[in-house]
Amino acid sequence: MARYLGSKCKVCRRLGESVCGSAKCALLRRNTPPGMHGTKGRPRLTGYGIQLHEKQKAKATYGVLERQFRTYYEKAKAKRGKTGEYMLVTLERRFDNVIYRAGLASTRRQARQLVSHGQFIVNGKNVNIPSFQINKGDSITVKTNKAKNTYWSEVSKNTSSSQEIPAWISVDRKKCEIKIQELPTTELIQSTINMNLIIELYSL
Repeated sequence: MARYLGSKCKVCRRLGESVCGSAKCALLRRNTPPGMHGTKGRPRLTGYGIQLHEKQKAKATYGVLERQFRTYYEKAKAKRGKTGEYMLVTLERRFDNVIYRAGLASTRRQARQLVSHGQFIVNGKNVNIPSFQINKGDSITVKTNKAKNTYWSEVSKNTSSSQEIPAWISVDRKKCEIKIQELPTTELIQSTINMNLIIELYSL
């Protein structure tokens, strides 16, 4: 399972946007690109540079590397309808992203770790694949033998989350249970990522 192992906030500083999801992102303290020449400011991007920047932002936001990201694009391109919208919905339906969106993890990186460590059951079956696609009607619960852990005890005590829970997800924090009410749409996701720029880049 490939994943980015470098400094998450270094990516944020390079992009000029906080994509790590951390409330203590280094970008808040140093809004300059990393490296010895970062203080000179950010270079003016060309059309290609803007497209590439958007792709890097999307990959960093969802924690996906190039090979898997390209696969998402190829699958989206083979579907009828708008390629960008289908690709964004596919990214949102990732298991680790759903755990993050439900407020059971403070960042997507933490959500990915929880999933990889086999903390959850989906529709009664063990699932530990972060890229697993969640569907409408799915029920996600914490394993019984894991629910007694300190982390989940704290989650169940804090019945409210600082994160805004999207309308397509229903969460019972006391039971650490998630219900997928419907599949996400671009209107419900309200993403700042311009998927059209990414599609244009791959179409070159």
